Amino acid sequence: MGKEVEDVSGEMRNLVLGKYEMGRLLGKGTFAKVYYGRDLRTGESVAIKVIHKDKIRREAGMMEQIKREISVLRLVRHPNVVGLREVMATKSRIFFVMEYVPGGELFARVADGPLPEDQARRYFRQLISAVHFCHGRGVSHRDLKPENLLLDHNGDLKVSDFGLSALPEQLRQDGLLHTQCGSPAYVAPEVLGRRGYDGAKADVWSCGVILYVLLAGFLPFQDENLVRMYRKVLKAEYRIPPWFSGDACRLLSNLLVADPEKRISIPAIMQHPWLKKGTHHKDPNPVPPPPLAEPAAVEEEQKQATPRFYNAFELISSLSSGFDLSSLFENRRPPGTAFTSRFPASAIVDRLEKVGRSLGFRVERTKPYKVKMEKEEEEGWKGRLGVAAEVFEVAAGVAVVELSKTSGETSEYTKFCEDDIRPGLEDIVWAWQGEDVGGTTNTVDGQRQQ
Repeated sequence: MGKEVEDVSGEMRNLVLGKYEMGRLLGKGTFAKVYYGRDLRTGESVAIKVIHKDKIRREAGMMEQIKREISVLRLVRHPNVVGLREVMATKSRIFFVMEYVPGGELFARVADGPLPEDQARRYFRQLISAVHFCHGRGVSHRDLKPENLLLDHNGDLKVSDFGLSALPEQLRQDGLLHTQCGSPAYVAPEVLGRRGYDGAKADVWSCGVILYVLLAGFLPFQDENLVRMYRKVLKAEYRIPPWFSGDACRLLSNLLVADPEKRISIPAIMQHPWLKKGTHHKDPNPVPPPPLAEPAAVEEEQKQATPRFYNAFELISSLSSGFDLSSLFENRRPPGTAFTSRFPASAIVDRLEKVGRSLGFRVERTKPYKVKMEKEEEEGWKGRLGVAAEVFEVAAGVAVVELSKTSGETSEYTKFCEDDIRPGLEDIVWAWQGEDVGGTTNTVDGQRQQ
C-alpha cells in the first residue's frame, strides 16, 4: 500500500476503534477514492469511499450532493442496489462504508461483444427491479449506465453511484426536474431540452439504452460529433441488429421513445413477454417492502445484553463542533444534549433515574439502557416536559449518553439540559457535546489506540 493508504488507514483506526482494515485502492474520481476494506469483527469485505472535505468545500453544491446521496442510499435498501453500511467522519475526510461488490462493472462484460439473450435478460430484470424500487421511494437515479452497474460474487447486478440522483424535494413547482445531468450516450431526449423532465421516465430511457448495449455490444446512439449524436437521441434514431429477437425488438421500440409520455412504464416492462420469458409468470426478483428499521438496530434491540453500539460518526458529531458534520446529514443536535462517560452503562442509567426523580420527574426505564422522564407538574403551553435518555456503547469503558425532548417546550428542555441535570451527573460526565473538548478528543484517540 502507498503512503496515502497508510495515512488514511491510520485515521480510520483512530476513528472507528479498529473496526475496519483498509487495503488497496479500488478506484478514484474527482472528489473521492474507494478502497478495499475488511470488517475486523466479522471478516466481511467492504468498500470504503473516502471524500476529502477540502475538495468538496471548494466546489459549489457538493456538500448538498453528498447529503442527498446519503439520504438516497438510506432509502433504497434493495438486493440489487449497493448497500450503505455507515457514514463516518474526521476533521478532513468523510467515509462511506459500502457493501463490497467484487465482480466489477457490467461494462466489462459487454466490452468484448454482446451477451447471450438469456444473460442480458437476467441483468435487465435485476436492473428494472432496482429502478422500480427506487422510483417507488421517490428516487430518480439520473446516471444509469453499465459503468454504474456492478456484479457481486454471485454474478447478481448491483446499481451504484447515486451522486446525481434526485429526490422529490428537488422538483420545481411544475413537478419536474430541470438539472441537465447524466452521461451523453445514455441521457434521455427530454433531459437535453430546457422544459423540465420526469426523472423516472428519463431513467426508463437509460434502461433502454443499457438493454440495447447488452444485446448489441455497442451503443444505439454514437457519433464522433457530439451534436450529431444528440440529434440522433432527440429523434430516437437507431438501428436494430439482425440478431435481436422479435420480443427484444418490440420491447426496445417501447423503451427508446423520444416522447416521454408515450414511453413504456416500468410496471408494463415487468409484464412484457421478453422480460417474463422463462419465469413461469412469477416475479423473478420481487421488490421487498421498505425496511421498518435498521437491521443492526433491530438485532441489537433483541439482544439488549449490552448498550447499542454508537456509530463513530455520531460520536464525533456529538463531541466537537470542530468535527461536526451533522448539518450534512440530519438536523443539528442542540448543544448540551449529549455527553460521554467512562462509567459502566448500568451505573449511568441508575444515576439518570436517581437524578430525574430528584428533579421531580416520573421516571420509567423503557429498555435496559433507555430512560424516559416526565415532569410531574404540568408546565408550559405545550404540556409536561418529557425527556428520553439513552446510553450507547462506544468501546470498553467509553459510553455516549443522548438526551432528547419527547414533549413540552423547547426552552424548558434547554434549561433542563443546561442547568438542571448537570449538577447531578457532574462526577460521571467525561465531556458534554458542544464544549471545547480538544484535550478530551486527544484522550479519546489515545484510548482508542491502546
